[in-house]
Amino acid sequence: MKKRFNLLAVCSLAGIFMAGCNNPSSSNKQSGAMATNAAERVYVAPGEYDEYYGFFSGGFSGQLSVYGLPSGRLFKVIPVFSQDPEKAYGYSEETKPMLMTSHGFIPWDDAHHPDISQTDGELDGRWIFINGNNTPRIARIDLEDFSTAEIIEIPNSAGNHSSSFVTENTEYVVAGTRFSVPVPQRDISIKEYKGNFKGTLSFISVDQKTGDMNLSFQIMMPGFNYDLAHPGRGKSHGWFFFTTYNTEEAHSLLEVNASQNDKDFIAAVNWKKAEEYIKAGKGKKMPTKYAHNKFDNSTHTATSTMKEEVLILDASELPGLVYLLPTPKSPHGCDVDPSGEYIVGNGKLSANLTVHSFDKMLKAIESKQFDGESYGIPILKFEDVLAGVVEQPGLGPLHTEFDDQGNAYTTFFISSEVVKWKLGSWEVIDRKPTYYSVGHLMIPGGNSRKPDGKYLVAMNKITKDRYLPVGPDLNHSAQLYDISGDKMELLLDFPTIGEPHYAAAIKADKIMHKSREIYKLDENKHKYVTKSPADAKVVRNGKEVHVYMTMIRSHFTPDNIEGIKVGDKVYFHVTNLEQDFDVPHGISMLGANTTELLVTPGKTETFVWEPKEVGVWPFYCTDFCSALHQEMQGYVRVSLADSNIELSWSLDDE
Repeated sequence: MKKRFNLLAVCSLAGIFMAGCNNPSSSNKQSGAMATNAAERVYVAPGEYDEYYGFFSGGFSGQLSVYGLPSGRLFKVIPVFSQDPEKAYGYSEETKPMLMTSHGFIPWDDAHHPDISQTDGELDGRWIFINGNNTPRIARIDLEDFSTAEIIEIPNSAGNHSSSFVTENTEYVVAGTRFSVPVPQRDISIKEYKGNFKGTLSFISVDQKTGDMNLSFQIMMPGFNYDLAHPGRGKSHGWFFFTTYNTEEAHSLLEVNASQNDKDFIAAVNWKKAEEYIKAGKGKKMPTKYAHNKFDNSTHTATSTMKEEVLILDASELPGLVYLLPTPKSPHGCDVDPSGEYIVGNGKLSANLTVHSFDKMLKAIESKQFDGESYGIPILKFEDVLAGVVEQPGLGPLHTEFDDQGNAYTTFFISSEVVKWKLGSWEVIDRKPTYYSVGHLMIPGGNSRKPDGKYLVAMNKITKDRYLPVGPDLNHSAQLYDISGDKMELLLDFPTIGEPHYAAAIKADKIMHKSREIYKLDENKHKYVTKSPADAKVVRNGKEVHVYMTMIRSHFTPDNIEGIKVGDKVYFHVTNLEQDFDVPHGISMLGANTTELLVTPGKTETFVWEPKEVGVWPFYCTDFCSALHQEMQGYVRVSLADSNIELSWSLDDE
């Protein structure tokens, strides 16, 4: 115990020293660290585990990154919408189909909002979903092997921002359009926006056993911008809430023209009613085109299927499907508390925080207390659905999450702070600065019925003076706060991958023991699997050559190949024969216009090489795997296109 104490004491002193040395004017930071022992509270000793997995969106990186909390250690970058040379995602023949869309192969997207699957309103750790904002898509990541299992494109949409958020039993994942567009697309003057452009809200069903997604239906909405969303929970389960802005339907200089109305709306969508309308045959099939991509873990291969229609429900024609709740202008976040009673609309241009009541909403709907309509959709009276107001809590409210003690926490972009306030009394309890210009915040489980009240993570847009300067573009910052007491305490900040718009976190013990270690070789059903070095071979089919190769510590089979010709298209199908945890092998070929393959135990992957000139060209293992890693290599001889050299291959001249 004495050694443990001394180690923690050293770490605490190190934290104090680093806080004091951060910049010349850091005396306040020094005293803060001394007072709180922040370094000790985020320290995870060698060989010990973090308490939480944190999944952070990569924004313009198109990826999803996995951090340990409270340590802030980066454990993995999961490729989702962007090619990744480290894992050959989007480069290998098996994964290229994952990035297909109706627009062709799109190897990038803008990933914003991850959300973990739920059962009975509690995070269950089966899957995590994330949206592609630019080319509208939703991806499902399997948390058994931390890889992208499925991507579905969203038709009739543009700027897929108010997604991906899941209902409390993962019945649906939603995808709401940010930019309204002509639906179906057609050649029309932009000046004819008003009344002609439409928004869609897409509901993607999830198979509870396999996780397979299906675009179940879309709701046609007025041509507003649909910014963010959250599902009802508890008493409001069966509803979904979306913030809208640009209810003016402006099409130019939106910073002025989309801020004219005193209030915009929260769209309350009754998806249970939508299911009733579909069962009654009220939906209409619309021709469209979108890609649905799936990865098969038995064949280790993705397929892309092009779908050609979608079911549409028109909110203007179907009573009771959607209601509009007036909320302060230009709202961003739309957040629902764990009980499902309170719906927080974060009006960016409002001095106050407005909270709506679900019970009052139902009462107003029942009594038909409407304040007009918009494109056939009833507008409820603001006063009739108002639960309360948090008076002047800060400047530029964006997002709210909740703890397990009836408290809410809201980020304020302009005043760079997180503010804690009480549900029901609406009083401000505490506030802490962020560094700087905070966007989203995240509490583990904070958007579920069972949040954890221990940590809060703020995701900041600006980090000047926080880290060593590296030129004009700095990584974004995540800051970890302890919220277990009456007052919030800043414990740690750490740089992040890309631009994290949002994050989701879950207790590690809900995932770590389900994590896959290997792919069983005897279950490998890849078309070109080679399960033994004795089965390795090279096969020519015209100008196509297929190399059936194995890898194991510390050699390839075959490791010498001759008879390849200029102009051939050579497919290397490489199987990792290891059946030991954490023993991947890599392979890269000189001159291959692709990336390496990083093949995990029991898997088969493929890359293509098209030799352009004669010679003898090496390939080698790119992932350090053993003491003889450097010896893990081979050669390919390339001859002229009209040569008569026959294919041959060997291992140790056999």
